[in-house]
Amino acid sequence: MTKHALLIGSGSCLPDRVVTNDELAVRLDTSDEWIRTRTGITRRHMAGPDDTAASMAARAAQAALDYAGLVADDIDAIFLATATPDQAFPATAVRVQALLGMTRGFGFDISAACSGFIFALATADAYIRSGMIRKALVIGSEVYSRILDWSDRGTCVLFGDGAGAVVLSASDEDDGRGLLATHLHSDGTLGDLLYVDGAVGQPDKTGHLVMSGRDVFRHAVSKLSSAVDEALAARGLAYADVDWLVPHQANIRIIEGVGKKLGLPPERVVVTVDRHANTSAASIPLALDEAVRDGRIRKGDLVLLEALGGGLTWGSALVRM
Repeated sequence: MTKHALLIGSGSCLPDRVVTNDELAVRLDTSDEWIRTRTGITRRHMAGPDDTAASMAARAAQAALDYAGLVADDIDAIFLATATPDQAFPATAVRVQALLGMTRGFGFDISAACSGFIFALATADAYIRSGMIRKALVIGSEVYSRILDWSDRGTCVLFGDGAGAVVLSASDEDDGRGLLATHLHSDGTLGDLLYVDGAVGQPDKTGHLVMSGRDVFRHAVSKLSSAVDEALAARGLAYADVDWLVPHQANIRIIEGVGKKLGLPPERVVVTVDRHANTSAASIPLALDEAVRDGRIRKGDLVLLEALGGGLTWGSALVRM
């Protein structure tokens, strides 16, 4: 059996349109200061009329393939995390497969809200470890702007659109690099704290995102802290061993809280929430790609990923780059 999966490429896609807090304040009872002081967000990217979850995912995936020096037909599987698919079916992953010109392998979607990328990463890792595949694209792609209630300042100011992707490749080398551990959790009794009101089978619903912000925040702090401890304990590592924290980009207060728990200075925590807002399943790969491409995260660094989302779902992943 293959020992582990290496992360060999990353890519991202952000829509061209940028919406600032001041723009939102023109039509909402809010202000730049109100949004910024509570969330850390100053702006976000919004999908244009031609942007879809599939089109953005394909652009991010192609960038990741280019970084890895691969072509689409080198890939065995696409695992795509999204809470905002373009269609009920077929899966957004197979639309991406077609857009990339990938003529082999398979793809499917994973729905775990903001934790989706961690769930997709764990799934791809399991397939690689089993020997079923050797190379995978793991993607998070979201168009949350299309499920928001734009009259609700408590939710619509928090989210943005975008896509991020990584390439995983099987490795038989025992050099300490690769995806070291993943841990996944969910608690369905908390599902009504963060959900979308309706789907294809519920045409009488609004289809808008609904959130109990205070309760989600409270659970995020405790559950993400436990996920961090779990990931490190699985490999016998300490907080001091972590080089970088790449968290889900939901709220600057949550991000800072987990960073402090790890004893990491702010410059060792990758933050994009100020410019991207919450892009749900896309937020971790977007942040990771930025930090890899600007040279902050380097080969050999120990990187901790963590996220919490609707379900409630939460999880962590530990990667030696």
